[in-house]
Amino acid sequence: MSEADIEKLTRNIIAGLPGAEEGYTLDQFRARLAEYDHIDKAQLRENMAYFLRAIVPVCEEVGIRLAVHPDDPPRPILGLPRIVSTIEDMQWLKETVDSINNGFTMCTGSYGVRADNDLVKMVETFGDRIHFTHLRSTCREANPKTFHEAAHLSGDVNMVAVVDAILREEQRRKQAGDLRPIPFRPDHGHQMLDDLRKKTNPGYSAIGRLKGMAEVRGVELALKMTKYPELL
Repeated sequence: MSEADIEKLTRNIIAGLPGAEEGYTLDQFRARLAEYDHIDKAQLRENMAYFLRAIVPVCEEVGIRLAVHPDDPPRPILGLPRIVSTIEDMQWLKETVDSINNGFTMCTGSYGVRADNDLVKMVETFGDRIHFTHLRSTCREANPKTFHEAAHLSGDVNMVAVVDAILREEQRRKQAGDLRPIPFRPDHGHQMLDDLRKKTNPGYSAIGRLKGMAEVRGVELALKMTKYPELL
């Protein structure tokens, strides 16, 4: 790579951190990473447990249900540990504070980056704790650490099987008198058509996400009509 290519790649990597909109210089970025030099997976879990033990009882009192989003991507990156990446992590989170208010966002694109994550098994195992879903698909490339955003009904995520598992959980809830729905959003649409001329955040253009929503709703309706008519 040329020096210009290296500089461009560096700018893209440090353009922003999750949860932040501001950009960083290389020195600022290194300084932020340095704050975690002594934080390994065990310490990060301990910090998470401290937070959950403090906040979940309050959530129970006021009727709020937490839905932690998985790591994206679900593996260590830039030396940072990850603690919401696998079904084992989900089990640890559930056991740490065993409350219905301590739940999950089922992001199929994030979890689906790992070939060893069985998305349907995750839904079946933790169905009562899934309070929100991000339905998107990713596709792993030849390099196992490389993936790209796929269309909602292609890629490595079996969207039909995942939606079927979610509907089975909604059916179970209804039969048990639990009327909590499981809302979904069609995350990370491709930029297309008129949105190509608009300034949008990557993955959040309107038309691509509406296309994804129509596709997933079509899957949902077909399954309800053929397997779960009581959910119509």
